[in-house]
Amino acid sequence: MLELLLTTYVFCYHFQLDDPLIQLVEDYKWINFFDFDWRLGIDGLSIGPILLTGFITTLATLAAWPVTRDSRLFHFLMLAMYSGQIGSFSSRDLLLFFIMWELELIPVYLLLSMWGGKKRLYSATKFILYTAGGSVFLLLGVLGIGLYGSNEPILNFETSANQSYPVALEIIFYIGFFVAFAVKSPIIPLHTWLPDTHGEAHYSTCMLLAGILLKMGAYGLVRINMELLPHAHSIFSPWLIIVGTMQIIYAASTSSGQRIGSITDTGLNGAILQIISHGFLGAALFFLAGTSYDRIRLVYLDEMGGIAIPMPKIFTMFSIFSMASLALPGMSGFVSELIVFFGIITSQKYLLMPKILITFVMAIGMILTPIYSLSMSRQMFYGYKLFNAPNSYFFDSGPRELFVLISIFLPVIGIGIYPDFVLSLSVDKVEAILSNFFIDSFHE
Repeated sequence: MLELLLTTYVFCYHFQLDDPLIQLVEDYKWINFFDFDWRLGIDGLSIGPILLTGFITTLATLAAWPVTRDSRLFHFLMLAMYSGQIGSFSSRDLLLFFIMWELELIPVYLLLSMWGGKKRLYSATKFILYTAGGSVFLLLGVLGIGLYGSNEPILNFETSANQSYPVALEIIFYIGFFVAFAVKSPIIPLHTWLPDTHGEAHYSTCMLLAGILLKMGAYGLVRINMELLPHAHSIFSPWLIIVGTMQIIYAASTSSGQRIGSITDTGLNGAILQIISHGFLGAALFFLAGTSYDRIRLVYLDEMGGIAIPMPKIFTMFSIFSMASLALPGMSGFVSELIVFFGIITSQKYLLMPKILITFVMAIGMILTPIYSLSMSRQMFYGYKLFNAPNSYFFDSGPRELFVLISIFLPVIGIGIYPDFVLSLSVDKVEAILSNFFIDSFHE
C-alpha cells in the first residue's frame, strides 16, 4: 500500500504529462569493466504500466489474505515479482532490462510450485522452461545490439534508438526479440504454458500474471521492436496483423500482436490503452474465478448451475466484468478496441481489401467472444443444479472481496467514460516514436 501511495504521489507532483522525454532519471555506474550502468527512467510509454503494476499488486496482496501457510514468504515473493516488473518497465539500459526481465521469473516459479494445485510442479516447470527459453533469445538480441559496431558495449536505450543497422541484421534482431516477447504475451504457438499456469496458481498469483506479467510482452514489442528496430517493424507489421487475426479466431479475443501491427498514432495509443484495460479486466476475472472456486470447489462448467441464487453479489460482479471484457459501451474494453479498430482502418500502410478482410475477421471475433462468455455465465449461474443439491449452502462475497472488485471496477468504468486520462499519458511519446519511425523509413 505504501509503495502505491508513493508511486501515485510521484506521478501527481513530479511527472510532466506533456514531456515525451525520459523523466525521474536514475543513472549510476554499476560495473565499470564493460560500461554497465544502473539506468532507470520513466516516460509516457512506461508510466501507465507502472501505475497498473502498483495498483494490481496492492489488490493481489489483499486477495492473498486467506493464504496462511508460509504467508510471509508468499508476500515476499509477490513483492519480489513486483520489483522485477517495475524494473522492466522503467529500465533505460538493455542489459538491466534483461536482468529485471529474469528477476520476476523465480518468484513466479516458487509461487506456482509451493502454493499451486495438484499439478503445480508440472505447470511451474513448464512455465520456467518456456520463459527461460524465450529469455535466451532476449539475451542474444541485447548482446547483439550492445556489441554492434563498437569495441565497447553500448547498452543504453537512447544511443541504441539512434543506431542504424543493415536491414538483414535488424531483421535477425527483430525475430529474436519477437520470440522472447511472444512467449510472454503469449502468441500462438508459444502460449501453451499459460493454461497450465493459470489453472494451478493461486488466484492472487493469477491476478499478477494476467494483470501485469502478460503485459510485459506487449510492452517489450513497443519499447524494443518498434522503437529500436523501426525498419524491421515496417517489414513485419503486416505479419503481426495476420498473427493477430489468427488469434482472434483461436481465442475469440484480440491479441497484442494485432494491436501493435498498426503503425498509426491512433492504433498505437489504442494498443497501450488496451494493455491497461486488459490488465484490470484480467485481474478481476481471475479473482472472481478464484473466489468462486473457494466456495463451490468445482472446476468444470457442466457440474455447475444455480450459483446466482445463493451468491448474488458474485453473480453481479461476474456479469459486469464479463460484459466489460466483451467490449460493452461505457467500459474500458469498448473504447480501447474501438481506437485500435480506427487505427487499423485509417492506416495508410494497408490497401482497402486487407482492411476489409481484417474488419471481417474482427467481426467474427466479436461474435464468438459473447457466445463463449455468455454460455459460461449461463452454465455457472443459471438453473438449479447446485441450488437444489443437498448441503448446498454457499456464502456470498465479503467486504474484502467487494472492496477488491469495486476498486478494479472504478477505473474500468472511468476509462470507458473518459479514456483521455490514460491516452494523455502516452500520446506525446507515441508521436515521438512514430516520428522517428517515419523519418527512418524515409531515409531507408
